[in-house]
Amino acid sequence: MSDDWGFAPPFKADEALAGLKRSLRELGLAEREGRFERRGVAIARVAVDGATIAAALVRKPSRTSPEWQARTLKSGADVRDFVAHVKKQLAAWSDRDE
Repeated sequence: MSDDWGFAPPFKADEALAGLKRSLRELGLAEREGRFERRGVAIARVAVDGATIAAALVRKPSRTSPEWQARTLKSGADVRDFVAHVKKQLAAWSDRDE
């Protein structure tokens, strides 16, 4: 008998990345050179890194040199949490922050 009680299907990073990119575009971000931007300001970046997704979100929107907060997404739940966090941050940042 197996000790593995997990019912979740295996994480497929390539498929999850496609869905993540779609979700970021639905939030109004434009994809350019591997980054997602709003009005020309980098907001997020995502890429497959082996069996996971390497994701990063800026601390505060900046046109010069953004400071990135990196995350490793290992499951569908991590991807959903990242999208929710991006959505929350976009709502919190006002136009004066850009």
